[in-house]
Amino acid sequence: MERFAMSRLIEWKQKKRRKPLIIRGARQVGKTWLMKEFGRICFSSVAYINFDNNPGMEQVFSGDISPERILTAIRIQTGMAIEPETTLIIFDEIQEVPRALTSLKYFCEEAPEYAVIAAGSLLGVALHRGTSFPVGKVDFMDLYPLSYREFLTAIGERKLSELLSGMDTDMITVFKEKYIDYLREYYYIGGMPEAVQTYLDTKDFLQVREIQNNLLTYYQQDFSKHASASLVPRLNLVWSSIPSQLAKENRKFIYGQVRKGARAKDFELAIQWLSDCGLIHKVQRVKKPGLPLKAYADLDAFKLYMADIGLMTAMTGLNVRILLEGNRIFTEFKGALTEQYVLQQLIAELDIEPFYYSTENSSGEIDFLLQGETDILPLEVKAEENLKARSLRAFCDKYHPANAIRTSMSDYREQDWMTNIPLYNIGRIGSYLEE
Repeated sequence: MERFAMSRLIEWKQKKRRKPLIIRGARQVGKTWLMKEFGRICFSSVAYINFDNNPGMEQVFSGDISPERILTAIRIQTGMAIEPETTLIIFDEIQEVPRALTSLKYFCEEAPEYAVIAAGSLLGVALHRGTSFPVGKVDFMDLYPLSYREFLTAIGERKLSELLSGMDTDMITVFKEKYIDYLREYYYIGGMPEAVQTYLDTKDFLQVREIQNNLLTYYQQDFSKHASASLVPRLNLVWSSIPSQLAKENRKFIYGQVRKGARAKDFELAIQWLSDCGLIHKVQRVKKPGLPLKAYADLDAFKLYMADIGLMTAMTGLNVRILLEGNRIFTEFKGALTEQYVLQQLIAELDIEPFYYSTENSSGEIDFLLQGETDILPLEVKAEENLKARSLRAFCDKYHPANAIRTSMSDYREQDWMTNIPLYNIGRIGSYLEE
C-alpha cells in the first residue's frame, strides 16, 4: 500500500545534516510498516528493535547509552552487521524505554552517519510523564490515516489521484461522478490501513466494519493499560461523546454534554491524553482572524474531531445501506462527517493546524481558518451543493481576506470574492495558502 509519506522519508535520508527521526501517530496508522518498507526500498539492511515487552533491550539501555555500546547490543540482538549509511536502525514503541529516547541525542552528536528512525504510538503520553527528551537533536514526522488521494491510489485509481494533484479543473470535473462515488466509500471505510486492506481483499463493508470496531476496542484497552485508573473513566466519557458533540448545530465541545455538571478541570487531562495519542484533533476557536492565529486563540472554546472518518462512522453505528442511498451519507449528523473529512484532509495533505472562528454569541461561524504566510484563509464547509455562504460573505465583508474558500459538492468555480472547491479536491486549497 503506497503512502505519500515515503517521499518525506527519502528527503530525510538525503539531508546533509540528518538527525534521528521520530515518527508520531496513533496506533495502527501504519508506522511500523512504513519504516520497514522504507528500509527495504532505500537501505541494504534493516535492524529492527521493538521495545514493547523486550526486557533484554530495556536492560541494555539502563546502562551506558553511548552509540558505540548500543550498536554492539543491536548487532548481538539482530545478528546483523550494522553499517553507516547502508543500514536503517529502527526503534519501535520507543516510549516503552525512555532511555532509548534519550540515546537519540548521542546518535545525533556522536554518530550522525547512522540512520536511526523511531516511532511510538503513546510517545506524547510518555513525554508528559517526565521522560527526558532530546530537544533539538531529532527530526519529526507525523503519520495519519490514508488521505482520500492515498485511498484512491490504494484501490487502483492512481490516475484519478494524480489528476487531483494538478491544476486541470475541467478534466477533474469530467470525472466528478467517479470521485463522488469513491468519496462515499471513503466516508465509510476511512483511512486506517487495515480497514482499507480488508476492503481491497474482500470488497465486504461488513468485514471492514468488524475491523473498525476491533480498532476502537484496542484503543479503549490502551486507556486501561497506559492511563491511571482515575483517568480511564474520563477518557471513555470524552472518547464516546465526540460523535454527539459534532452532531450538534454548534459543534463547540460542551463539558456538560460529557457528564451533567462537568467542568473543564474534570476533563482537560483526558482530552490532552487523547490528543497526545493522536486519537483526536483539537481545533481551537479564535476571537479575531489575525496573524498569527495562535495569538488570538480562545483556550476555552474548541471542537474535537476523531483521527479517522471511518472510525467515526463505526462509532456512530452508521449503517452500510446509507452508502446505497445517493449522497445521504454526506449529510448525516448535520454535515458533521463532512467537517470530519475536511479536517482530516487538511491535516494529512497540507500538514496545517486549522482553527475556527465565531462571534461571542456563536453566530456567523466559519468552519475553519487556515494561516497562510501573509494572510488568513477562511474555509466554509458545505455537505451538499449548497451555494449559500452567508457566514462566509459576512466574514469577508468585515475582514477582507485576500482569498476565501467554500468547499461543497459543487464544481470548481471562481467568483470575485470567493472560490468553490469540490470536496473531493481539498488538496487544491494548498495553492491558495501559498498565494
